[in-house]
Amino acid sequence: MAARGEAAPRDAGMTTSEYAVGTIAAAGFAAVLYKIVTSGAVSGALESMIGKALDAPF
Repeated sequence: MAARGEAAPRDAGMTTSEYAVGTIAAAGFAAVLYKIVTSGAVSGALESMIGKALDAPF
């Protein structure tokens, strides 16, 4: 039991910092993805694909 008691103080607060780093990484990834999706080429391709899907005969 002494080994477990010693390990706990070294890990205190580690999960909070991991969540912070994960949140920052997710926000950065979202920003890059937003820039890619709103670029001219990708935007045009998405509009074309949606237009074709809406004009499809049933």
